[in-house]
Amino acid sequence: MAEAADFQGTSASPARRWLRRTGALLAGAPLLAGLLQLPVAAPAQAAASDTVSVSLDSLSPSAPTDGDTLTVSGTVTNNGKQAVTGAHVGLRVGPLLDTRSAIDAVARHSDDLPGDTGSEVGGKYEEKFSKLPPGVAEHFSISVPVDKLDLGPDGVYEFGVSLSGQTAAQPWDQVLGIQRTFLPWQPSEADTKTKTTFLWPLLSTVHMTAKTGAGELQTRVFLNDDLAKELAPGGRLAQMVELGKDLDITWVIDPDLLASVDAMATGNYRLPGDGDTTTPGPRDHQAVAKQWLANLQKAVAGKEVVALPFGDPDLASLAHNGTSVTGSLSHLKDATDVAAITVKTVLHVTPSTDFAWPVEGAVDPATMKVATSAGADRVIARSDSLQETAGLSYTPSAARPVGGGTTAVVSDARLSTAFEGDLTKADSATLAVQEFLAQSLEVNAQTDKQRSVVVAPQRMPTGSQAQAMAAALKALQGGNWSQSQDLGAAAKDKPDPDATTRIPSGSAYPSSLRSRELPRTAFEQIARTQGGLDSFQVILSHQSRVVTPFGLAINREMSASWRGRSAEAGSYRDGVEGWLDHLADQVKLIDKSETKLSGRSATIPVTVQNNLVQPVGHLVLRLTSSMPTRLKIGGKAYYEQPVEISGGHSQSVKFTTSANANGRVTVVAQLYTEDGVKYGAPVSFDVKVTEITPTVMLVIGGGVLLLVLAGFRMYTQRKRAAARQNEDGTGTAEEAADEPGNPDAPADRLPEGPEESGSPSGADDPEHPSDPAPDTAPESPDPSGTGERVDR
Repeated sequence: MAEAADFQGTSASPARRWLRRTGALLAGAPLLAGLLQLPVAAPAQAAASDTVSVSLDSLSPSAPTDGDTLTVSGTVTNNGKQAVTGAHVGLRVGPLLDTRSAIDAVARHSDDLPGDTGSEVGGKYEEKFSKLPPGVAEHFSISVPVDKLDLGPDGVYEFGVSLSGQTAAQPWDQVLGIQRTFLPWQPSEADTKTKTTFLWPLLSTVHMTAKTGAGELQTRVFLNDDLAKELAPGGRLAQMVELGKDLDITWVIDPDLLASVDAMATGNYRLPGDGDTTTPGPRDHQAVAKQWLANLQKAVAGKEVVALPFGDPDLASLAHNGTSVTGSLSHLKDATDVAAITVKTVLHVTPSTDFAWPVEGAVDPATMKVATSAGADRVIARSDSLQETAGLSYTPSAARPVGGGTTAVVSDARLSTAFEGDLTKADSATLAVQEFLAQSLEVNAQTDKQRSVVVAPQRMPTGSQAQAMAAALKALQGGNWSQSQDLGAAAKDKPDPDATTRIPSGSAYPSSLRSRELPRTAFEQIARTQGGLDSFQVILSHQSRVVTPFGLAINREMSASWRGRSAEAGSYRDGVEGWLDHLADQVKLIDKSETKLSGRSATIPVTVQNNLVQPVGHLVLRLTSSMPTRLKIGGKAYYEQPVEISGGHSQSVKFTTSANANGRVTVVAQLYTEDGVKYGAPVSFDVKVTEITPTVMLVIGGGVLLLVLAGFRMYTQRKRAAARQNEDGTGTAEEAADEPGNPDAPADRLPEGPEESGSPSGADDPEHPSDPAPDTAPESPDPSGTGERVDR
C-alpha cells in the first residue's frame, strides 16, 4: 500500500475491523440474549472497564531471529474492586503491519481492549495466577522459542501481552488487560539495507557567566554547580558519554559545554556566594570534570564530530526576531569561528562546522538564510517541516539540494521523536525501543532502493531517554536491515529526484515553536551590551581579558537552551550587561567640589581613577568652560590632555586657566576615547573667579608712588650738594652743615643709634680718624663701583 495513502488514513486499521465485527455481533444480539440469557453488553463493558493494567518491562531480544528464545517480562495490576480469578498472562501475535501509518495506529491505542488482540500462543507459554486481588501487582516472565510464534514473512508484527480471567460480576473468561507493541522480524540479511545516521547530541544549558577573576588564570564564575551533577557518574552527560562510546554515531557537540567542563577540570571556576562574593568550586568536582573529559576524548576517537556554533545559537529566533537588529548576525559568525578551535583544543580532534541545526529541524526561508550565513552549507531539517509533496510511497533519502549550494539534510520525524516523553519507567522505554525498530524495519521494506536515513533526536536527552536510544541502536546495529553511516556521508549521498526541495513558507513555521523564541528585545539588549563592550575595549591594554569572556557570554545569550525559560534568559542577559557596566565604571572621574581662583590665571587639577587590574590608555580628558568669555581653559573654550593610568592607580591631570572677569563659571570634565566617543559620565563643578579689586589696586599704586617720590627727593638733594662743592671747592660751612651726614651738622640732624660718637661736637671740633668718608670724593678720577649711581 502506498505510503501516501497511509498518511491520508485510507488503510484498514485493526480498530475498523473490530468495529465491523462488533456491528455484526450487535445485530444478532437479541437472538443470542434470548437463547443464552446473557447480558448483551457484558463483553463490551468488560472491555471498556480496563480492569487490569499490563506493563511490558522488557522484551529480549528486541529484534529476534531464527533460533532465538524471546523473553517477555513485566507486571500485571488489578485496578478493579473485585478479585480476578483463573487469571493467566499470555502472549499474542497480531497481524503483519505493512505501512508506517499502521504502526502509528497501534502505538496510539496500545492498551485499548477493543480491537484485534491477535491469537494467543497458548500451551505452556503463559503464566497463571489463581487469584489477583484488587490493587495488587504481580510480576510475570515468559520465555518462548521464536519458532513457536508462527511468524510469517519478514516484516513488523503486532505483538501483545494480555491478562485473561474472570470476576464475580463477569464470571466468564475474557481479556481484562492488554499491552500491544511490535515485533520486528528480519531473520536473514535484507537484500538492501538502509544506511542509518544517528546523531548523538552532547549539549547542556548555559553554565558560565561573563565574570572572571582578576588573576592571570581569569577564574570563571559559574551560575551554579548543576553541571557537576550532570558530569558525575550516573549523571545525564556521564551516561551520554558512557553509552555513546560503543555506538556507531555522529557526535554533535556544543563547544560551550567543552569550555565549561575544561574550566572545571583545571580548577579554574568559582560559584556565587553571599551577596556579591564568590567561592571556589569543590575540588572533587574538578576530578569529576577531568574524568569526564578523558572519557569523552576516548569515546570520540575515530568518530565523526560535528561542532555547532559556540553556545548553540537559536537560529530561528535570530532569523525571526534578530536580523532587524544591527550586528546580530555577526555574533553567529563569531560563534562559528571559535567552535572549531574550542573542540580541537579540548578534545584533540578536528570537527566539522559545515552543519547548522535549527530547533526541532523546523525551517523556513528566513531560518535557512540565517543558518547558512556563517558558512554552514548543510542544514539539518526534519521531515515534519520539509514535508513530501510528490506523493511518494516510500521515505526518500535525507539529502536534498535546496538551491544556492545548500543541502537540507532531512531527518526522519518518526524516528527522531521516538524517545521523547517520560521514559523513566521500564515499560515506556521498552515500547519506545520496539516502535523505533518497527519504523526502521518498515522504512527498509518500502522499496528495494537503498536510501540514507538520518535520526536527529531531542537536543538534551535525559538519562532514561539516552538509555532507550542506546538500547534501540544496539539492536539496530545487530539487526539485518540497517547499516551505520556518518552524517557527512549522508549529506553527500545522491538525492532522490522526486523528493521535495521546496522550503516551507514562514507562515508554516509551527506556532508552538515561534511562541518560545527569543524576542526582539533580547537581541536589542545584546546589541546594547556589544556596543558597551566596543567602547570599553579600546581603552584596555590587554583587551582579550575582557573581550573574550564577554564575547562568549554574548553567544550564550542567544542559546537555543533558553527556549521556554524566558525569565532565566532575561536574568542572564541582565547579569552580563550589569557586569560590563560595573567594569567600565572602574575607570572614572572623581567628583570635584567648587574651586576658587584668585587672580587672572591658575591651575585646576582633575583626577581620573582606574580600579581595574590592568592599565588603561587611549583616553583623553577634556575640560570645557561653559563661559569662555569669563574663564578659558588653555586659552580656549576647552582643552584636552591624554590619559594613561596603571592598574589600581589614580592620575591628576592639571589644566591651566585664565580669568577675564569675576563670577562663577561651570566647568565640565569628560573622558573621551581617542576616536572622539564619550567614555563614562561627565563631572561638572563650579569655578569661582575672584579678580583683584580697584580699591586694592589704588592702595598698592599709592604706596609705590610714595617710594618713588622719596627716592627722587634724596637724589635731587645730593645732586645740589655736589653742584655747590664743584663751584667753591668744598662749599660754605653753612651749606655743608645743611647736608645730611655732615659730622659738623647740628645734633638734631645726626643719625641716632649705634653710629653716634658718644661726645658732644660743634662746628669747631676737629675731624676724627674714625669718621666715615664722604659717599663721593670730589672730582675723583677713579671709575665708579658696581651698583653705584653715577651722575655726570
